[in-house]
Formats: sequence, C-alpha cells, structure tokens
Amino acid sequence: MYYDPIKDIFANLIRKFPILRILFYKMLDIMFLRSWYVRRELKNLRRILGDKKIFIYDAGTGYGQYSYFMAKRLKPNEIYAVDVKEKWINDCMEFFKSQGLSSVRFGIEDLTEINHENKFDMIVSVDVMEHIVDDAKVFRNFYRALKPGGFLLINTPSIYGGSDVHDDEEESFISEHARDGYSYHDLEAKLVPLGFDIFRSRYTYGYWGSRAWRLGIKYPMQMLNISKLFFILLPLYYLVTFPFTLIMMYADYSSTNKVGAGINFIVRK
Repeated sequence: MYYDPIKDIFANLIRKFPILRILFYKMLDIMFLRSWYVRRELKNLRRILGDKKIFIYDAGTGYGQYSYFMAKRLKPNEIYAVDVKEKWINDCMEFFKSQGLSSVRFGIEDLTEINHENKFDMIVSVDVMEHIVDDAKVFRNFYRALKPGGFLLINTPSIYGGSDVHDDEEESFISEHARDGYSYHDLEAKLVPLGFDIFRSRYTYGYWGSRAWRLGIKYPMQMLNISKLFFILLPLYYLVTFPFTLIMMYADYSSTNKVGAGINFIVRK
C-alpha cells in the first residue's frame, strides 16, 4: 500500500483552484490527528517565544499546510518552507502568492545538505524524518540552523506501530520510510548529545487514535490503491464513518498515551 501516489493525486486536484487548496488544508486539519497535535504545540511555542517577530523553517513542507497555518496564526513571522519535490514547491509558491502571504518563502532543499547558521527561532518537521536515512546529519544541521533558545518540533511515526508497521499485512505505508519510526529514547539519544534540551514529548495515536487512523485514513487509502474509482464512493464512506472517527480522535487528543503509533517531540537549543 503506497501513500505518495495518492498524495500526488490530491496535489493535482488542488493545483488549479486556490479555493480547493484552502478546503483541502481544512480537511487535512480535521482528518489527520497529527495536525491536531502539531497545531496545538505550534500555538504553545508561539506564546513562549513572545510577541517578537519569529523566523520559522518548515523542513519538509509538502502541500504547505503548516506554513499556511503558521503564516495565519503565528504572527508576526517569516517562514522559509522547503521540500525536495520541485513540483510541490512551485505549486505552493503560486498559491501563497495568490493569497498575498508574502511572509512565506519557498525553496528546494535537501535537509542533509542545508547549511543555515543560527537563523531560525523554530524548526518544524512533520512526518519527514522517517523518510531520511542519514537522520543524524539532519539533526546536526537543525541544531546549527537554530538560534540559541530556538525550538525544534518533530512529529513522526513511533516504533510502536507507526503506519501499521507491525501488522501482518504484506505491505504498509512503512514501505516508503527509511525506518519504522522513533521512540522517546531514540530521539533523546540522537538529540541531547548535540546540545538540545528536551522540552516536551507526547506519544500520539494511542489506543483510540490508531483506530481512528485506520477507519479514517488507512482503509480509504487501501481502496484508492485498488482503483481510483473509489473516489466516487468516498463521500458515502465518510458520511457513515466520520462521526466515529472524530470521537476516537478527540479521545486520543484528550488523553495521555503511554505509547502510541506516533510521537510529537520538542527540544530546545
């Protein structure tokens, strides 16, 4: 089961019409529990950093969803959003320009090769690190890029079943990852020796969240991988399942998970 081809389909759908992209961002914010956790932490970090203008590095921006949120909700700021996919970056540039969001700049960058020095107050990396083989090099680059006192927010699958890696199925979303995920101790061992201090860590997608993910994301993706004709059936599917998915997501978001299929990890330089 593959995730990126489905993401490319959505990218093609939202490319020509800005209103569709905005609606798509809202859909992602509702349907993906990780967005609930990430947006909560971003607002918390904005408050901690005070009223000053902050400089943010969106490391692996994808559709530009979080850059859009930060540009709107974490003012005043300047955001530099990067990705390795040139097509997606070009799409983001056109959209953000059409929305008059001049505080956001975009670039094509490989995180293993970046060379920023004491430049950012915050680095945001959402579901990126699990795709990168040389994560140690990226973490070193992040440390160098942050200003003293700056925050690094990492959201990633955990080793406790991220992307259903421990299912008995022949394939899972993990086929597109460089590793299963991280535990608290994995990230502590990789980041603290660089000079980072752990600020906060939360496991996400616990008992209820992982079930919400299967019902709301995994099963529809499985159907779409079989045939794109299932797009026609998606509204009916979500009409029936979404209330149950939403309740389970809220239960996870309101809980303190001992372990979970995802981890939200924040450190400070």
